[in-house]
Amino acid sequence: MKFVGFLDAQWRAILLIAFALAAAGVALAVSLPVGLFPQVAFPRVVVDLDAGSRPADQTALLVTRPVEEAIRMVPGVLDVRSETSRGSAQISIDFGWGRDMIASTLLVDAAVAKTLPTLPAGAAYEVRRMDPTVFPIISYALESNTASPVALQDLAQYQIKPLLSSIPGLARVAVQGGETSEVQVLADPHRLAAYNLSMTDLSNALSAGNSLQAVGRLQDRGKLFLVISNRSILRAADVAEVVVRSDPTGVVRVRDVATVSNGVMPQWTRVVEDGRPAVLFNVYEQPDGNAVQIAKAVQGSLATFKLPPGVRLVKWYDQSELVTQSASSVRDAVLIGLVLAAIVLIMFLRSWRVTLIAVLVVPATLAATVLVLSIAGMSFNIMTMGGIAAAVGLLIDDVIVMVEHIARRAGAPRPEGEGTMGADAVMPAAREFMTPLTGSSLATLIVFLPLSFLGGVTGAFSKALSITMAAALAISYLMTALVVPVLARRIINFDRWRDPGAGRTSWLGRQHLRLLDAVFKRPWILAVVVAVLLVGGFMTSRAVPTGFMPKVDEGGFIIDYTTKPGTSLDETGREVAQIDAILKATPEVETFSRRLGTGLGGNLGQSYHGDYFVRLKPDHKRGTPEVMNAVLDKATALVPGVQIEVAQLMEDLIGDLTAVPQPIEIKLYGADTASLIPQAERVAAAISKISGVAEVKSGVRLAGDALDVRVDPVRTGIEGMTPDQVSQALSTAIAGAVATNLPQPTKIVGVRVRLPDALSLREPDLAALPIRAPDGHVFPLSRVATIVPVTGQPEISRDNLQPMIAVTGRIVGRGMGAAVGDVKTALAQPGMLGPGVRYELGGLYQQQQIAFAGLAKVFIAALIAEFILLLIIYRRLWLPVIIIGCSLLSTTAVFTALFLTKVELNITALMGMTMIIGIGTEMAIFFVSEYAEFAERMPTREALRQAARERLRPITMTTLAAILTLTPLALAIGQGSGIQQPLAIAIIAGLLLQYPLVLLAMPVLIGLTMRQKT
Repeated sequence: MKFVGFLDAQWRAILLIAFALAAAGVALAVSLPVGLFPQVAFPRVVVDLDAGSRPADQTALLVTRPVEEAIRMVPGVLDVRSETSRGSAQISIDFGWGRDMIASTLLVDAAVAKTLPTLPAGAAYEVRRMDPTVFPIISYALESNTASPVALQDLAQYQIKPLLSSIPGLARVAVQGGETSEVQVLADPHRLAAYNLSMTDLSNALSAGNSLQAVGRLQDRGKLFLVISNRSILRAADVAEVVVRSDPTGVVRVRDVATVSNGVMPQWTRVVEDGRPAVLFNVYEQPDGNAVQIAKAVQGSLATFKLPPGVRLVKWYDQSELVTQSASSVRDAVLIGLVLAAIVLIMFLRSWRVTLIAVLVVPATLAATVLVLSIAGMSFNIMTMGGIAAAVGLLIDDVIVMVEHIARRAGAPRPEGEGTMGADAVMPAAREFMTPLTGSSLATLIVFLPLSFLGGVTGAFSKALSITMAAALAISYLMTALVVPVLARRIINFDRWRDPGAGRTSWLGRQHLRLLDAVFKRPWILAVVVAVLLVGGFMTSRAVPTGFMPKVDEGGFIIDYTTKPGTSLDETGREVAQIDAILKATPEVETFSRRLGTGLGGNLGQSYHGDYFVRLKPDHKRGTPEVMNAVLDKATALVPGVQIEVAQLMEDLIGDLTAVPQPIEIKLYGADTASLIPQAERVAAAISKISGVAEVKSGVRLAGDALDVRVDPVRTGIEGMTPDQVSQALSTAIAGAVATNLPQPTKIVGVRVRLPDALSLREPDLAALPIRAPDGHVFPLSRVATIVPVTGQPEISRDNLQPMIAVTGRIVGRGMGAAVGDVKTALAQPGMLGPGVRYELGGLYQQQQIAFAGLAKVFIAALIAEFILLLIIYRRLWLPVIIIGCSLLSTTAVFTALFLTKVELNITALMGMTMIIGIGTEMAIFFVSEYAEFAERMPTREALRQAARERLRPITMTTLAAILTLTPLALAIGQGSGIQQPLAIAIIAGLLLQYPLVLLAMPVLIGLTMRQKT
C-alpha cells in the first residue's frame, strides 16, 4: 500500500514535476543544435600536399612516401591511403572509432611538420579533420550580365563575407569562382635585351621600388616622431614609373621595357550557376551550430544587404531545408500517430477523457526526451528526430496498457456486490500492474544497450537513435507508472463512465477463443504454421535486396564528371556545357551549380574534373532517383566523351567522410602501379557486364600530357648559366613572378611580371623562348634543353604504402549483396588476375558487411539479455525459451515485408529487427504475467484461455496503435523521411506476426510444456 499512499499523497508534486520536465524540454528545444547528421567525430584526417608541378612519380617518391611513413607512426593510425598526381597528393588517414580526433589531428599535423625540412623547397600542406562541418550548410551564387568577375569576387570576399562572419554558430564563409585582379607587367624580351636586362632584374626593381619601413624615431618640440622611409606604390600607373636601372648612361624605367596594365590572376578553376559564370560563397557551421538558425540569420543579413545594380543572388543549396522538412515530416508523423492512437482508444474504451490522458502524456514524454538530449549534448538531426517519431508507437503502448488495466479493474464488481469498483480501483490497479509494466519496459530498453556499443558509421548513427528511443521509453515508464494513474483518478468520471468491455465478450473475443480452442485440439496446426513461416522467411531473406544506408529523397543530387585526362579548362567547359543543357531541359531541376578544377569534397583539382550540385523543385513529380537516372542516361548518350557519376547528397557526403564513396570498390594490390594498370582495366571490363553494375571506373587516372624540359648541364655551362637559373627563367617567363603588392582600401593587389604571350605559348614557342645569360647575351631555350612530350602520366595510389588501384562501380536497380556476389564470381574466373596480384573488397559494401556483422552481434546480445531478464522474472527455463522463440519467429516477417515493399535490408531495417525482439518480449510478458496470476487458482488450460481472453483487448489496442503510429514513417511521407522507413516496416511486420503468436501460439506451447512437465 506504500505505492498507493505515495500516489495519493504526492499527486500534486508528481504532476508539477512532470509539467516542469516537459516545459524544460520545450524551452530547450529552441536552443538545441540542429543539423543533418548526429554530432559524430568521424575517425578520418586528410592531408593535402602541394609540391609545385613535378611529375607524379617524383612527387610520390620525394613527397608522398616520406609523409606517409611519418604519419604511419602516429598512435592509433589504422589505415593510410594516398593519391598522388603531378605536384600534389592527398593522404587519407583512418583512426579507430571513439578516439579523440582533435588530438589525433594535431599529432598528424606535427608528424607532417617534422618531415617538411626534408621535402622539396616550397612544399606546403594542409591538415583537415573530416566531419560533417567540412561541407557547407548553405550556398549562394552571385551572377550578373554587367558586373565583371573581379567585381563579383570582390563583392563576395570583401563585403558579404564580413557581413556574415559575425553570425553565431557560423565557422567560416568560403568564396569560389570569379577572378582576382592584379597589375600585369608584360615584359618585352627584345627591349630588355637592348638594355642588357633580364626579367629577374625587372622583378627585383619592382620589389625594391615599393617599400615602406620605419628607420627610427625623433623627439622634437615635446613629441616623439616615427621616421618612415616611404617609397610605396599606390596606383597601377605608378608602376610604370619605377626605375629599373640608373647609371651615367641614363635612367631605364619599367615603361621603357614593359607594358603595364590591369589584369587578372591566371585561373585554373571555373564556376558557373545555371550555365552562366558566377561566384559562389559557401557558409560552414561550427560543430555545435544550429543549421536552421544560421540559415535564417544568413537570409536575414542578406535581405538587408543592398546588391549593386544588375547583380542577382541565387540560393543553390540549403541543408537547413532538408532538416526542416525532416522535422516537419516527424511532426506530421507524431501528430498523425497520436490522432490514430486516439481513435483506437475511443473505439475500444469509448471515452474522450481516457483518450485525453494519452494525448497529454505522450507529448509530455517527448518533451522530456528533448531535455535528456540536451543534457547528453546531442542535437536534432535525422536520427534523433526519426527516433522520436519511431518511439511514439511504443510510448502509446505503455499508456494504453495501463489505462486499459485501470479501466478493467474499475469496471469490475465490488466484493460486496453493489456496483463497480470505480475510482477506488485506480491506485490498486496501478500498483498491481507495476510488475508486468516494469518487466515489459526493461524488455524493450535492454535491446538498446548493445546497440549503443556498435562501432563504425552504423554505431555513430544508431547511437543517436538508440539513446533517443531509450530515453523516451524510460521516461514513458515513469510517466505511465506515476502520472497516468494520477490523471486517471482525476480526469475520468467513473460515476458516469463504465468500461464497455466489462461483463461481456466482444465479437473479436469470441472469434479468438474459437481459434485458440481449435489450436489446443490440433497442435499440429501450429507446427505447420511455424514451418511455413520459417521456410517463407528463409526464401524471402535470400530474395530481398540488401543495401547500406536507406535511400532518402533529399531534393537534390551530385554529379561528378571527368573528361579525357589532360583536357584543358576551356575544352572541358565546352564539353560539359552539353550537360548544362540537359539539366536546363529537365523540368524537375530548379537550379544547378558547376565547379571545374575543384569540387565540393575537397578532392584533387584537375582541369578535366569537377562536379555539379543539382537542386530540384520542391514539388517535383518524379523522385530524385528517377531524375538522377534520367540525367545519367541522357548525358551518357549525348556526351560520350564525358564520364559521369551521380549520387544523392547524403550518400556522397558519407562517402567523402569515410573515404568510401562507391558501393563497389575492388582494391587491386601488386608490385608496382604500372603492372596493375592492365589488370584494373581487365577487371573493369568484366564487372561492367554484370547486371545492375553501372558507372564502372578502372581507377586508372591519368594526369594528362606534359612537356618534359630536359636541361643539359654541359650546354648550360657553355652559355654561362646553371640548370637552376634556366629553370627559374622558364618559371618567370611562363607563370610569371609576383614582384610586389599594391595596397588597396579593402585588398592587396599583386604586381605580376610575365611575357605578353605567356598564356598562349605553344610547344615551338617554348623551344624558341629567349633566355638571357648573366653576361647579357640571349639564346633560345632549345640551345640548352630538349623538350620531350610525355603522355598518360598516371596518378599513383597506395594503401598502407602498397601500390594499389581501386576499380569502382555503382549499383542501379539491384541489391548490393546480389551484385557484389556476381562481382566475386567474375573475379574468381581463371586468368582474371595475374600472378602476384591480389584483391580486397572495399567501398560501401565493406561498410555494409562491417555493419551487418556488428548488428548480428547486437542481435545475439539482445537475445541473451532478454533471456536472462525473463529467467530472472519467471525463474523457469521453459517460459523464456517459448517467449524468445516466438520473438525470433516474428522476425521472419521482416524479410517478407521488405521483399513485398521492395525496400532494401539495410542497417535501419536490421535495427528494427533487433527492436522486434524487445517489443515482442514486452507483448509476451503482459500475457505470461496474466497467465501466472490465473494459474494459481485454476487449471493450466483454463488459466491460459482466461489470460488470453483478458489480454486480447490491450494487446490488440497496443498493436493496432503502434502500427498506425508507425504507418506514416513506413509510407515515407514527406521529404527526408525515408531514413526511418525500413525500421518502421520491420517493426510493423514483426508486430503483425507477434500478435497471433502471443495470443494463439504461446498459450498452446505453454500448455504443451506444462503437460509434459506434469
